Amino acid sequence: MTFIITSTAFKHNDRIPDKFTCKGQNVSPHLEWNNAPSNTKSFALIMDDPDAPVDIAPPHGIWNHWTIYY
Repeated sequence: MTFIITSTAFKHNDRIPDKFTCKGQNVSPHLEWNNAPSNTKSFALIMDDPDAPVDIAPPHGIWNHWTIYY
């Protein structure tokens, strides 16, 4: 069984709507977690941008856009 996270707030490979960014209301999109192992106690999601310009994300150009846990 594969663990799956989905959202109805945007489609796969689409840009995340401004509503869910600092340009908009800065609210989190609805997320749905499916098929997690039965003994799962928490979830974590980290959204990194590995090609962010080094001048804003020194020293390696990796920018953390979003970290959530539940």
